Amino acid sequence: MNTTEILAAFQKMSALVVGDICLDHWCTYDPALADASRETGIPRIGVIGSEVSPGAGGTVANNLVALDASRVAVVGVLGDDGNGFELTRALHARGISLDFIVKDPNLPTFTYTKLLNAETGIEDKPRVDFVPFRPLPEQTDRQVMTRLESAFSGFDVILVADQAETEYGGVITPNMRRLLRKLALRHPEKVVWVDSRRRTEHYRGLIVKPNRAEADEACMRLFGVIDYQRLRQILETKLLFVTRGAEGAVVVEPGRETAVPTAGVQKPVDICGAGDSFSAGAALTLAVTGSAVEAARFGNLVASVTVMKTGTGTATPEEVLAAEVAIHK
Repeated sequence: MNTTEILAAFQKMSALVVGDICLDHWCTYDPALADASRETGIPRIGVIGSEVSPGAGGTVANNLVALDASRVAVVGVLGDDGNGFELTRALHARGISLDFIVKDPNLPTFTYTKLLNAETGIEDKPRVDFVPFRPLPEQTDRQVMTRLESAFSGFDVILVADQAETEYGGVITPNMRRLLRKLALRHPEKVVWVDSRRRTEHYRGLIVKPNRAEADEACMRLFGVIDYQRLRQILETKLLFVTRGAEGAVVVEPGRETAVPTAGVQKPVDICGAGDSFSAGAALTLAVTGSAVEAARFGNLVASVTVMKTGTGTATPEEVLAAEVAIHK
């Protein structure tokens, strides 16, 4: 299949994103307004504008929608707070279903607050993040698993976003990992795709996509040496995708590793979210074509579009086709 045919096939594919569905809160501040507080003497950060978008697993969902997947839904946890309200509104605005979301009033909505300098456009202040700071409550964990189990069979592609970098993790608990493996075994026809920042080696029987640093760190924790074939075997998977930024990706299959290069992007604007856009494009392509190498090629193509946008950008079919034309010029 060529790129046009793959993109057309996306319109018949449904996708479910499960895991850490976050809010990205982008705040623009004016350095000239950094007067000291009269009460504390601490300089303030004078925010003059802000915007929000779904982040982490929400970024994956954004990309699936932009690529014209027929139906996109999320499974995760939101708090009963202002950030949860903003995230709900942002997901609805993009046509992403929240039918399987669990709300827990005792948890903060996972949120990344990013401060951009109005004079430079650069994020140059420490972030203010609302992160998982304790294990997911047992009752909430059970609710999320129930939602996933009820939704799983109704989607062609399931993407797992294990974003939390704290010790306890977020929505993807050990119980959830066991359930994902069970469901994948029950439905071998489905693509179940995992992206985990800190827990790559804890998944079994699923397609796993770490970036190079994540894959190398997992290997070192397990073996003390970098060995992707051995990591693939530990994960009990036939497919391991290792993304390598400007160098493209490596597809690790039984007995072979295939480097899939990407077109060189001169001076990328923002690499934030590149892995999420790769996952969206590659997972859909794998479901459509069954080819791991073709999936990596397409994922690279989508990411080459999004890195030229500020923030966690997305790629439309028209932009993907234009990027492919530019490569062949």
